Amino acid sequence: MENRYELIVFDWDGTVMDSTAVIATSIQSACRDLDLPVPSDEDARHVIGMGLGEALRHAVPEAPEAMYEPLADRYRHYFLAQDQTIPLFSGARETIAELHEAGHALAVATGKSRKGLDRVLDSSGLRQYFLATRTADQTFSKPHPAMLLELMDELGMQPEQVLMIGDTTHDLQMAINAGVDALGMTYGAHPEEQLRALQPLALLDDFHELRAWLKANA
Repeated sequence: MENRYELIVFDWDGTVMDSTAVIATSIQSACRDLDLPVPSDEDARHVIGMGLGEALRHAVPEAPEAMYEPLADRYRHYFLAQDQTIPLFSGARETIAELHEAGHALAVATGKSRKGLDRVLDSSGLRQYFLATRTADQTFSKPHPAMLLELMDELGMQPEQVLMIGDTTHDLQMAINAGVDALGMTYGAHPEEQLRALQPLALLDDFHELRAWLKANA
C-alpha cells in the first residue's frame, strides 16, 4: 500500500536531539559574558528553531546591533563545548530507521547551520537515512515556508504528500505556511498549549507515541 506521507520532515534540536537545555543555557551564558540582559528560560527556549542571528535578536532585543556577532561567537563557544555529549531522544534512531525501511523519504529542516547539522548527522550516524536537508543559513529561517518548499521541490513532492514533525510553534507555523500537515512533539522547547493553538494533527509525548501514530496514520 502506498504511504500516505511520502516525505516526512524532522526538525532537529528539541525533536530528534535533546538539545533544548544546552541551547538555552548557552544563550544565557553568552549574554552574561558580554554584560547583556540575560533572557529568561522561557525566552531563551522560545527562539530555538530559528537561525542563530534571528534567534539572538529575538532573545536579546536590547543588544546593540554591533554586539550580535560577538554574542553569536560566545554562544558557539558554550554550545560546541557540549555538542558531542548531547543525546538523541529515546527511540529517535529506531523510528527514523523504521521509516526509512518502510519506504518513506526523510528530510531535515532545522535552525542549525549547515556546518552544525553536518557535524551531528555524522556523529549520530543518521546521515544515511536522510535524502535532503535544509538549514537556516541556506535559506529563510522558520517560520518562513522556504525550507519545506525547497525540500518538496528537490524531492518532487506535493504538499499533501508531506508531514512535518517538530517541537516548536516555528515548526508548526512553517508547515501551515507551506500547506503541509504537521505533528507537534510536546517534550521540546515550546509548551504544549502553544503547540495546540496551531492545531497540528496530533500532539505526541515521546517517540513511542510517534511510532504508533505513524504506523496507524502515515
